[in-house]
Amino acid sequence: MKPKKKQDTRQNLDLKTQFQKVDTGIKNGVFIFSSPLTVEQFAKNIGKIPSEILKYFFLKGRMLTLNTLLTEEQIGELCLEYNYDFEKRIEVDETNVLSNIKITDTKENLKPRPPVVTIMGHVDHGKTTLLDYIRKAHVARGEAGGITQHIGAYQITYKKDKITFIDTPGHAAFTEMRARGADITDIVVIVVSADDGVKLQTIEAIDHAKAAKVTIIIFINKMDKPNVNPDKVMTKLSDYNLLAEEWGGSTITIKGSALTGQNVDKLLEAILAVAEINEYKANPNRLAMGVIIESNVDKGLGSVATILVQNGSLTKGDFIIAGSAYGRIRMMFDENGKEVNIAYPSQPVKITGLSETPAAGEHFIVSTNEKDIKEIAEKIRLHKLMLHHQVENANTTENTDDIKTLNIILKTDVHGSLEAIKNILSKINVDGTKLQLIRSTVGGITESDITLAKASKALVIGFNIKPTRAIRAIAENQQIKILFYDVIYKLSEDVQNFLLGELSPIFEEKETGEAIIQQLWKHSDIGVIAGCLVQNGEMNRNDNARVLRDGTVIVNTKIASMKHLKEVVNKIIAGMECGITLEKYHDIKVGDVIQTYQIIAKKRVI
Repeated sequence: MKPKKKQDTRQNLDLKTQFQKVDTGIKNGVFIFSSPLTVEQFAKNIGKIPSEILKYFFLKGRMLTLNTLLTEEQIGELCLEYNYDFEKRIEVDETNVLSNIKITDTKENLKPRPPVVTIMGHVDHGKTTLLDYIRKAHVARGEAGGITQHIGAYQITYKKDKITFIDTPGHAAFTEMRARGADITDIVVIVVSADDGVKLQTIEAIDHAKAAKVTIIIFINKMDKPNVNPDKVMTKLSDYNLLAEEWGGSTITIKGSALTGQNVDKLLEAILAVAEINEYKANPNRLAMGVIIESNVDKGLGSVATILVQNGSLTKGDFIIAGSAYGRIRMMFDENGKEVNIAYPSQPVKITGLSETPAAGEHFIVSTNEKDIKEIAEKIRLHKLMLHHQVENANTTENTDDIKTLNIILKTDVHGSLEAIKNILSKINVDGTKLQLIRSTVGGITESDITLAKASKALVIGFNIKPTRAIRAIAENQQIKILFYDVIYKLSEDVQNFLLGELSPIFEEKETGEAIIQQLWKHSDIGVIAGCLVQNGEMNRNDNARVLRDGTVIVNTKIASMKHLKEVVNKIIAGMECGITLEKYHDIKVGDVIQTYQIIAKKRVI
């Protein structure tokens, strides 16, 4: 006789109870809307002829159609044109219910949860070193490798208390998650190098953290190096309203070394102190909900997602939905790759069993109603498809004369990186150009990608991936270049340069000629004249020059004048004698060699 299955006592949320309709249209002089509207839909809502709306935009130099999807700014502009106030209200239905869930837990049900921490900072200031040190010191042995340039999450135990760390590939991914409404971080630790100070990326990190309204802790790193100046760093940080506690401010500032581990324990203690003051809590006795941290396709496991449980508890076998992805959890792993059966609030786990890879930042929820879950997932899938087609149609109806388009095929290792890069690329704006992502997916570069690149004259970009030899051979045969990156800001910088029509040039030195000094004359007006024999190449009047003595460069200068048989010349070739004077340098000797060269700027070959 089979034992009875233990009853699940966790609170369940019926997603359909979260649906909320909005009565759109003009109410007391206010145009109320909830979702994107086409030109035709907007005209109908305010009782106007659609052609009138099209004419309005035509006179402003924009060609729209009845099916063009209006932006919120355009809707606001039209409302002002027709003397209406406007207000956007969120209508909750199957397509957006996951990101608009509202629940109320009683105080009795709320229990303390670990803090969720993101570490940010300038690329060379030790963020990765700090994460690696914490991970190696406080995560059980068996953890695979170091921290890489894609989004991940892991949990440590420090003095019996747990702390969850989110690792992001730069600040763009952090902002992208916030923009999606995934408020996943409680505390941001900003790493600043004591010997390098506050840099542009440090300021960006501060701005992102402040915009997210989270607690900021400063870790002044590299204190093990000589001649560091932490006071200078603290003074600069005060310009951004981050005054250290020791100077009478409220910002926790810790000086240490990620390399040696100096004061890293103090940092962890500070994180736990902030957590105690802010009393982070959640209800573990409900079906889990949270956010997708990253996802990818594993050859053996299928769709795999790293998730962060924000509320409730997650168990193996739960039925889960995240965007258009859904399924029953087959396996769950912790940060050590160890299989677990349950995950509590603030705990990151890797799960398998989803129908597809969800996007980073998507909300997930567990439900006992499998029928509703599948129905909602399908509605979300169709809604995304509809929006994609509407955007495509809007793009094709715009006047693209004289606009240069850069087509890009983007392939990344995980979904988190994909979303972060797409977000950055969408914000690149160069007049007279258009950037178009014709394919952006997770996984390796395939023959299909090369074929599409050939057909669309697209640039193939890989992030944290490398193609096989076979794919390389196909790309070379089709004359398709593939660019690889492992740093997001470098990728975005190069793409912007492509749109501008040029990459940062590579400067090459080209030697032009070489002459040996055979005798010297002193002239009262022009200084020392070197009587030379040109041995190689040709000497040009405007060339750069350097003087070599016994094979060592003693000065870099320019040719001031050049004569042959008392006649001023601009060029002299090998085998000829000449008189040369150098700009602002006269300490030359017989036997010295004058070598001329040019600096040539070349565009990087793509």
